Amino acid sequence: MTEQKISLSDLPLREELRGKSAYGAPQLHAANQLNTNENPYPPSQEIVEGIARRVAELGQQLNRYPDRDAVGLRAALAAYVSEQTGVGVTKEQVWAANGSNEVLQQLLQAFGGPGRSAMGFVPSYSMHPILAAGTQTEFISVERKGEDRFAINVDEALAAIAEHAPDVVFITTPNNPTGNITPLADIERILQAAPGIVIVDEAYAEFSDEPSAVGLLEDYPTKLVVSRTMSKAFDFAGGRLGYFVADAAFIEAVMLVRLPYHLATLSQAAAEVALEHSAATLQTVAKLREERDRVVAELRELGFDVIDSHSNFVFFGNFDKLGDAPTVWQRFLDREVLIRDVGVPGWLRATVGLPEENDAFLAAAAQMMDD
Repeated sequence: MTEQKISLSDLPLREELRGKSAYGAPQLHAANQLNTNENPYPPSQEIVEGIARRVAELGQQLNRYPDRDAVGLRAALAAYVSEQTGVGVTKEQVWAANGSNEVLQQLLQAFGGPGRSAMGFVPSYSMHPILAAGTQTEFISVERKGEDRFAINVDEALAAIAEHAPDVVFITTPNNPTGNITPLADIERILQAAPGIVIVDEAYAEFSDEPSAVGLLEDYPTKLVVSRTMSKAFDFAGGRLGYFVADAAFIEAVMLVRLPYHLATLSQAAAEVALEHSAATLQTVAKLREERDRVVAELRELGFDVIDSHSNFVFFGNFDKLGDAPTVWQRFLDREVLIRDVGVPGWLRATVGLPEENDAFLAAAAQMMDD
C-alpha cells in the first residue's frame, strides 16, 4: 500500500493556529552554543550526587502518583523567594509547574480564553502570544517606545489598557530579548490601571539588582502574579521547573485547570535538591554578570550598539557594514558561534557563556568588523 503523504494544512486545525510556527531556537550544533540563555555552568557534584540519592530513595515509590500539589517543593520555593527578595511568602502563595511556560499556560487557561484578551509589550518573550493562541486568548501587542530604547512607554501602555481593557497584561522584566528592566514604579502604574490581572515575568530576575515585583503583592493581591523559573540563574534548564508567587487565591484558580499530577515525583525531588544548594549554585550568577559586563563593553568598543543588559544575554545591533541580522547571524555561525535571531530587524541576541565561549564570540565579532 502506498503511504499517502499529508501536510499540516490537510488537518482540521483550529483556524487561529493556521499559518503559525512552533516556538524554538534552531537546534544546530556549534562549538559555542550561545542562543538559548541557559546557565553554562553544570550543576555541582553535590547536586548531582544529591539527586542520585533521592532518585534511589524514590525509585521504589514510582508505582505511586506524585504529591499532586507539590507541597514540599512549594515550601522550599517559598523559603528561597523570601530569602532572595527579602519579602516573606508562604507555600500557600507559591505554585510550581513544568517550566514557567506551563505556569503561564495555566494562568491563561484560568484567566484568558475565548472572548478574553492578553496584552504584551513587544519585542518580548515570544511564547506569550503563542500561549495566548493556544488558549484562544486574543493577544494585543503594544510596541516598546520608551525614552530608553525598547522600554515600555507607560503613558502609551495606560492608553492601550484604557482602550482595550485586557483581561491579562504581561510585563517581562528583565525583558527578553532586550535585557532591559521595567522599574517597580512603572509596574505599579500599570497595576493601578489594569482591569484584570498583571503577570510580571521575572525569568531573569536573579541577574538584576532591581527589586522584585513580589514586593508589590501585598498591595495588589487580586491583580498581581509574579512568574519565575529555575531554568536561568539555577543550573537547571533540563529540570523544567517554573513557579509563580501570588495571593493564595491564584493557586486555587490554577488548580481548576491544571492536569492531575502534573509535576512528576522525580522533578519535584530534583528541584528540592537544587534549592537546598541555592547559595552555592547562585555564585555562578555573579560570574555571569561580570562576563556580561565585559561582553557589553567590548562589543561597544568594536562599534556595535548594545542595550544595557540586566540579564544573562546581550542584545546588540548596528550591522550597517555587515549586512542584515540573518546575514550576520550566519556569519557568526560560520565561525562556530551560534547566537539567536529573534526577528527584530537589525538586532541579534547572544547568551553570556563561559569565558572561553565569550572570547570566541567577541573574536568572531571583531573579525567581522575588520573584514
